[in-house]
Amino acid sequence: MTVPVNPQADDPLAGVDLFAGLAPAVRSRVAAAAVPRSYRRGQLLFLEKDPGDSLIMVRRGAVSVFRTAPTGDRALLYVVRPPGVLGELSLLDGGTRSASAEALEETHVLALSRGAFLELVRTQPPILDGVMRSFGGLIRRLTDQTSDHIFLDLPGRVAKTLIRLVGDNRSPVVTIDLNQTQLAEMAGGSRQSVNQALGTFATRGWLHTEGRKIVVTDIPALRRRAGMT
Repeated sequence: MTVPVNPQADDPLAGVDLFAGLAPAVRSRVAAAAVPRSYRRGQLLFLEKDPGDSLIMVRRGAVSVFRTAPTGDRALLYVVRPPGVLGELSLLDGGTRSASAEALEETHVLALSRGAFLELVRTQPPILDGVMRSFGGLIRRLTDQTSDHIFLDLPGRVAKTLIRLVGDNRSPVVTIDLNQTQLAEMAGGSRQSVNQALGTFATRGWLHTEGRKIVVTDIPALRRRAGMT
């Protein structure tokens, strides 16, 4: 069950790249047409094959997007944090959800219906630039992940996954609220192998764990191990 969340009064979509080309007044109308929702940690936003009937804009928290194999194993594709969006693919083609989404922590979103979004595309052509940027970013991300699985060993993929989760945070020490099973799903390895990689990184002083959290203490070293410098 979802619980409504009061939206911000002043242009809550200002940071969403998809709507960057719209005037503030138009963004405010879009936000007013969207439905605010909140999700508990571990709560599903939607499942693979569900109807793709809304665009989800993450305002607070974090959402994991994943595929599930017939065996029940998960492959974590990426994590969406504010001001990211998800669900744009099925929104445009009218198909079902191509993946599932789950809140990694308490998460607040705005959900814009497919009808409202298509009306926006019809009446506000500048939004098409944002749509193309969004799809371009998605394609680049998936291309990078495919390349990583070809060219990087597992410790390298673990290091690169951690760097992606750190994002633009410039603090010397960054805490990532992600358990080792989820990290293994993102890096494409077994939990045991990922634990071994984390143990090696910890021995070198690059990070340490605190319960289900990973505390990164040497971002440059992880970047070097991931081949990013």
